[in-house]
Amino acid sequence: MRKKLSRKVTTPAPPGVAPWTFLTNHAHVLLCLVRDPALRLRDVAAQVGVTERAVQRIVTELEAAGYLRRIKEGRCNRYEIDLDLPLRHPVERHCEVSKLVRMVVGANASK
Repeated sequence: MRKKLSRKVTTPAPPGVAPWTFLTNHAHVLLCLVRDPALRLRDVAAQVGVTERAVQRIVTELEAAGYLRRIKEGRCNRYEIDLDLPLRHPVERHCEVSKLVRMVVGANASK
């Protein structure tokens, strides 16, 4: 049986809107998991507009850097986000993840 190749999912920009965003895919994945810590990576990929494999890589990188922790619950995963860590780029390193989460998701999602 041949394995089905996944294609990158992209949402075209509306007419007159630039095809870029201010946040990275890493931020998008993190914000999706803040909103729903039990979300399947397949669903995260659909929301972010990337492949499931890309989300798996991003989650692995975020976990290795300490930004999230994967908790096994039966056959599913739940994710805990460390909101106290600083953002990574020197320009925004003075801000914690919690500030980004509050700005994008709202006060209900953080602490």
